[in-house]
Amino acid sequence: MPDTAVILGGAGFIASHLVDRLVAEGQNVVVLDNFCTGSRANLADHLAHPDRVRIIQQDVSEPFTAESLGLADAATVYQMASPASPVHYRRLSLETLTANALGTLGGLTLAQALHARFVLASTSEVYGDPEMSPQPETYWGRVNPIGERACYDEGKRFAEALTMEWHRRHQLDVRILRFFNCYGPRMQTEDGRVVPNFISQALAGEPLTVYGDGHQTRSFCYVSDEVDGIYRAATLPDLGGLVFNIGNPEEHTILEFAQIVAEVAGVPLTTVGKPLPPDDPTRRRPDIARARRLLGWEPEVSLRDGLLRTITEFRARPPA
Repeated sequence: MPDTAVILGGAGFIASHLVDRLVAEGQNVVVLDNFCTGSRANLADHLAHPDRVRIIQQDVSEPFTAESLGLADAATVYQMASPASPVHYRRLSLETLTANALGTLGGLTLAQALHARFVLASTSEVYGDPEMSPQPETYWGRVNPIGERACYDEGKRFAEALTMEWHRRHQLDVRILRFFNCYGPRMQTEDGRVVPNFISQALAGEPLTVYGDGHQTRSFCYVSDEVDGIYRAATLPDLGGLVFNIGNPEEHTILEFAQIVAEVAGVPLTTVGKPLPPDDPTRRRPDIARARRLLGWEPEVSLRDGLLRTITEFRARPPA
């Protein structure tokens, strides 16, 4: 019998690509999602095969059990349920907190009941506005616990703490993955993150919106690389209790990134400035030495190639 994976938030951007990978690897997948930010369209390729991918509409902040989900076994539970863009987590601030708190608790409880491995999708935002760069997994971060980003930043930090305490008390095999600015097809056009913002504006012939002076940095990881890192971290043995940065260490200022997007899209670069949002991090670059050493993983898709694939998919979308 093939392994079964349970993905909380499985209709989201990264999670839906993970569904594709797990099915390609021969696994069956059970998706839990309330579709507050995820989309059934992200799983369209699997809707005709409910024997391989079963979709359950479920708010992970509400109680669920193996019995209520009709699950007899699973190899892995992935907690990927949380709004992840500034637009969504500010609109759904309380839901973001509860998804990361109660959803993670529910996922851990389910994994323990099924004797499954638990994988937490965390974020580079746990590092906040860092005082060191690149950021290794051992860095504790600098986060404003009462700022406008705290619903996401501190929600993920709490999810990490809960996951590790479950590991210590119950000896559950857990892995924590911190994602750095993943991008690619299926990103929502209006989700407020820099990649879809810049691409949408470039394709519409509009100026690219640059917040602050544009010298803040980001590191962009294409989704197929991100999913490969997730898969390795979730399936390799003897990694229980470890945290991994999964991101591309190639760092660009926002102004540099704007120029690259314009060039790949084939449009002249024009920009418009806006004030920097509160607590926006000035540096973002992962140290991936641990992932290289223990997972044998590092990104392979160049920024320009990844952007070309993403822009091609954006261009093919029907008009809004």
